Amino acid sequence: MKIKRMKIALGGVVQGVGFRPFVYRLACSLGLKGYVLNSTKGVIIEVEGHSELLNRFYRLLLKNPPPLTAITARSVEFLKLAGFKNFKIRESREGAKKELLISPDIATCKKCLGELFSPSDRRFLYPFINCTDCGPRFTIITDLPYDRKYTTMKKFEMCEDCLAEYTDPLSRRYHAQPNACEKCGPQVRLISAKKGNLSSFSGYETIKKAAGFIEKGNIVAVKGVGGFHLMADACNQRVVLELRRKKMRPFKPFAIMSSDIEKVKEYCEVDRRTEELLLSPRRPIVLLKKRCCGRFKDIAD
Repeated sequence: MKIKRMKIALGGVVQGVGFRPFVYRLACSLGLKGYVLNSTKGVIIEVEGHSELLNRFYRLLLKNPPPLTAITARSVEFLKLAGFKNFKIRESREGAKKELLISPDIATCKKCLGELFSPSDRRFLYPFINCTDCGPRFTIITDLPYDRKYTTMKKFEMCEDCLAEYTDPLSRRYHAQPNACEKCGPQVRLISAKKGNLSSFSGYETIKKAAGFIEKGNIVAVKGVGGFHLMADACNQRVVLELRRKKMRPFKPFAIMSSDIEKVKEYCEVDRRTEELLLSPRRPIVLLKKRCCGRFKDIAD
């Protein structure tokens, strides 16, 4: 079989979805040499190997990409052999023209949730946990291509453990740009307009304290990766009406957060399609019909 060099250019949602680590593992599993990199137009891949393996690589590349990938443009060309010695994820290539779709933020995946609530895990109860399959994307980007230096995570230098994950091809945090932990990443703070900093010694304790304020009928402004969310107890009529007054929003429905899908079904009509949407990685806000009950009357009437 003849050895060839194939160059593949892909456009669409191909950054921030774990695509480069996927390409790396696929190429290595087939014994191909070359590289993959992010560009301002998408992803560029060059691979060298026997023609049969290159064809297989290309088929699998399009057939089994990471779940949140959306390839909208692709091109293939064959070049002169370069004599690649191995396969690498190269530094991103910058260009003047930027044509790229960026993944929206992705809900915390099951594996990260498992770590989050595992007392033996080093990210136990760390609220900013993420990996290549989940976490912030669009809302932390400051420029393209999607690299850590072009996100709001730029100023957070990874600790030794996080850097080891970031550079380990077998880790699910391999080239995860927002990778961080309690030791090196962002921290939670609780600020009162009247009393100043009320933060506790840990992020978890600080969040518990904020939850206590909500339970007592207060409105808490939560600054997330995408801006501020005003949070209040949806069952407290007084505070809901106060929130409407402050936002000058007398009638428009508010969004409600729930701990699980079963709780949603108690108060709303949920069919198969809406359940799939609510549990999908993007966790969108979904409009549902209320069941006949008096709960949340002032949320949406």
